[in-house]
Amino acid sequence: MKEFKNIFIGFGKGAKTLAKELSKHGESSLVIEKSVEMYGGTCINIGCIPSKSLILSASEGKPQNLAVSIKDETTQLLRKRNYHMLSDDKNITVLDGTARFLSDKIVEVTDALGNRVKITGDRIFINTGSVPVEPKLSNLIQSEHYLDSTKAMELLVTPKTIVVIGAGYIGLEYASMFNDFGSKVTIIDERNEFMPNEDHDVAEAVLQSLTKKGIEIRLGVKLKEAEETDGILKLTISTCDGRNETIYSEKVLGAIGRKPNTEHLNLEKTTIEVNERGAIVVDKYLRTTAKGVWALGDVKGGLQFTYISLDDYRIVLDSLYGDARRTTENRGNVPYTLFITPPLSHVGKTEKILTNEGKTFDVYKLDVSRIPKSHVIGDKEGLFKVIVDPQSRNILGATLFGNESHEMINLLSLAIDLKVDYHTLKNRIYTHPTMTESLNDLF
Repeated sequence: MKEFKNIFIGFGKGAKTLAKELSKHGESSLVIEKSVEMYGGTCINIGCIPSKSLILSASEGKPQNLAVSIKDETTQLLRKRNYHMLSDDKNITVLDGTARFLSDKIVEVTDALGNRVKITGDRIFINTGSVPVEPKLSNLIQSEHYLDSTKAMELLVTPKTIVVIGAGYIGLEYASMFNDFGSKVTIIDERNEFMPNEDHDVAEAVLQSLTKKGIEIRLGVKLKEAEETDGILKLTISTCDGRNETIYSEKVLGAIGRKPNTEHLNLEKTTIEVNERGAIVVDKYLRTTAKGVWALGDVKGGLQFTYISLDDYRIVLDSLYGDARRTTENRGNVPYTLFITPPLSHVGKTEKILTNEGKTFDVYKLDVSRIPKSHVIGDKEGLFKVIVDPQSRNILGATLFGNESHEMINLLSLAIDLKVDYHTLKNRIYTHPTMTESLNDLF
């Protein structure tokens, strides 16, 4: 049986960064990855980097086949760079194969030829990410016309029509992208409320923007049947008033969420607990219920962002070689961006949440069309909204729907964590013309 100080199951953001750092301390690590096309993790290969590359190309009017070519070139470069970052390190071994637990401390790895090897380690880190949740209609997901989020990024020809199942953030990003490429897009969702986690005025602004661009959004509908006919998919949906309708589409994209990738880890042979969604249960230091085993990134549930996986690395490293002050409970406010056109970014609390908490607050809003830079770049769509505590004058939350919001939101996230008086941002001198200078007017 082979032995390593550290075993990493999955070549994700948290794992690769931690393995490299532990090497500086002279520790040996084995990094196991089942796919040679996943070195570097989900974000680099089938997640945020390739999808944002396609979204940008679509917004710039590039044809889809060229956009895919640009995307592939980028991911291949980053994948190769990440592989060699670890494989060229004398303290790190990269092993291609599928890992499963035989016990808390023993992992069996099976390679593509069926060869098996047993490995043990003092520490084991699980960083296997997440996988798409599939619709429950088997004849749909078996159809060549059905796409998940990965297959959708490989299409070389723009479909004339596409139905997106799910009006969540993944579904909205792909809907916006395919609309920019030139597809007729229809979104269907069982929920009656559009973007229920956002404030009503923000959700309404996004809804109007997408609708104005030609995207049809059907809420309160359920997908009942799917069958192929004349080379396209025939979908039967039931509406909120009980009627059945038929939609024909060249492609159907499933975007109803992602789930932790734990199904094939054989965790039943360990003392590692999972919750009802299959996510690995961890404490604030990311330790599982098995001694010497940690979980990082999407596999433990919660926010599914690559920068969370990176912060997970910091928490584990601090507990191993620091003072263990860093935990999941003191991350601070985590910003996020929905990369539709234009992007929607948020950090902190919403007006809806603060109202439910019975808090007192002031709301500052600014229409993006009033920002000079929006006229320069030719995109005047959107709404900026910031919520402030009137007593402390600290910022409680911010939602920015508009061009370049994904850059601006980081400044507001920092201001919230540092408890900066909003007057500091109000009276700040900013470069011109920029979207950030809108904070002068917004406040």
